[in-house]
Amino acid sequence: MTFAIAAPAADTAMIVTASLLGVFAALRLADVVPNRRFSIRIGSVSALIQSRVIVIGVAGLILAGTLLVVGLIVGDFPIGAWDALGEAFWARGGEFDFIVNTLRFPRVTVAILAGMCLGMSGAIFQALINNPLVSPDIIGVNTGAAVFAVLILATGKNIGLLPVAAFGGALGAAAVIYLLAWNRGVSGSRLVLVGVGVQALLGAVITFITVRFPIERIAAAARWQAGSLFGVSWEDARTLTIGLLLLTPAAFVLTQRLRLLQLGDEAAAGLGIHVERDRLALIAVASGLAAVAVAVIGPLGFVALLVPHMVRLMVGQLTGGTLLLTAVVGGAFLLSADLIAQRLFAPTSLPAGVVTGAIGGPYFLFLLARYNRAL
Repeated sequence: MTFAIAAPAADTAMIVTASLLGVFAALRLADVVPNRRFSIRIGSVSALIQSRVIVIGVAGLILAGTLLVVGLIVGDFPIGAWDALGEAFWARGGEFDFIVNTLRFPRVTVAILAGMCLGMSGAIFQALINNPLVSPDIIGVNTGAAVFAVLILATGKNIGLLPVAAFGGALGAAAVIYLLAWNRGVSGSRLVLVGVGVQALLGAVITFITVRFPIERIAAAARWQAGSLFGVSWEDARTLTIGLLLLTPAAFVLTQRLRLLQLGDEAAAGLGIHVERDRLALIAVASGLAAVAVAVIGPLGFVALLVPHMVRLMVGQLTGGTLLLTAVVGGAFLLSADLIAQRLFAPTSLPAGVVTGAIGGPYFLFLLARYNRAL
């Protein structure tokens, strides 16, 4: 294990190098590219575009595409780039069809789609509550999904019910948090406090389940809790795609109202915003995005916390364009974390949540210290 860290394989070095270069390039672009704004109009629809969002978005798409190709190539059975791309896109059914189209291509696709869901969910929660330390995995939404999923795995029920149970658990936890936080309205600080309390309670429920049932069943539940893309399929990619197609337009439209809510409840109400209705809609959309991702890959932590904060440092406050940029960066981030998790200790494969936790934990402490100094 020590040797794997000291002298990573060539494919591991390639993944890490591509990821680091992508991060440095994005940060450099954020400093170099002027943040000009210009408007476009198509018929009765107009939009304000930030040049920096476009440039960094294109860079993020290039990075995600590069990592996707790397994900098709590297593995315990290396495949040439041209052969891997051919099997994936234009010459299926060849020698490497099973490896590429059953094992690798669905996995990299799910990683990108799930990262998009988590990134947008975290961006909405952080902007709505006006707190950079908030994300669905911090306030209990992901833990709600974990309770039901762990219960199914521990009791040996039909594993096909796991995505549905996890999705319902996440939305149920969000509903409970909202109701408990209600007091003639919902304030951001009260929502966070209630969410942390609900997460602690649900964590205790998971602990009870893990000590109550046989160890051979709990092992699968423990792996799922860490957040893993092992064994994902095209059906999982289809589930994520449907979730994104349904929720992304709603998130994009509600972002405009979210910016008004950030002015304060009284100011937003004065501008004609139905404060609690729109706040509930935003919580439902953000929770739905997190629930779709968690239902497929488990309660993978820190992506929804880290990615929106990185994007905000590069381009500023949340807008419709920033939301889409967060989705792109989230997909690239989760894919790079999963590739590192697969290859860092090869042939042993780690859950992607181990890598995101190793990156996100120290960053969360940094944010916490910075936030405390600002108070």
